[in-house]
Amino acid sequence: MASDHYFTGVPGTELKLRTVTVRLSGQDYELTTANGIFSPDRVDPGTAVLLANTPTPPADGNFLDLGCGWGPISLTLALEAPNAHIWAVDVNERALDLLRTNAEKLGLTNISAVLPDDVPDDIRFRTIWSNPPIRVGKAELHSMLERWLPRLEPGSDAWLVVQRNLGSDSLHRWLTETFDDLDVTKETISKGYRVLRALRPTA
Repeated sequence: MASDHYFTGVPGTELKLRTVTVRLSGQDYELTTANGIFSPDRVDPGTAVLLANTPTPPADGNFLDLGCGWGPISLTLALEAPNAHIWAVDVNERALDLLRTNAEKLGLTNISAVLPDDVPDDIRFRTIWSNPPIRVGKAELHSMLERWLPRLEPGSDAWLVVQRNLGSDSLHRWLTETFDDLDVTKETISKGYRVLRALRPTA
């Protein structure tokens, strides 16, 4: 299927595994990726900007990587916060399988790579990190964020990276207008990307 996208649930293309060397949390790792997923050859530029410009995550709690792909964000969170539990969410089942493989390769047991509906409804998050799938379209993107951002714990925040020419400024405005209980700020501008922070105040 030439029409496969990284947001396809079950890619129809024949699986072709590959090995890539990537740097996560200050160390190089050999990880497994494949065709039919987002950015199989490297940590994509947007995710790299996010990882370089977010603070150290909390020491524990439930974290969410929304649109996890093969796992650079989830793996980084798991390495940096071994006492936390990372919920790695994606609709692409091939990407989820790859993330499980990579977590096992790194000896990480604190990642659950799951479809969106497999996250228990009562889970609340200490932090959300995401390079959201902008190309799914504005309506679908907004629906995703409306589903997950309300699950931030008080005093917790979400970090989102968006390419400027794919609508980072309009997303910033939409977040501000839609979530009156979140403080949304532009934290970083780097290499054509914006890192947005959405903080849920404690009071």
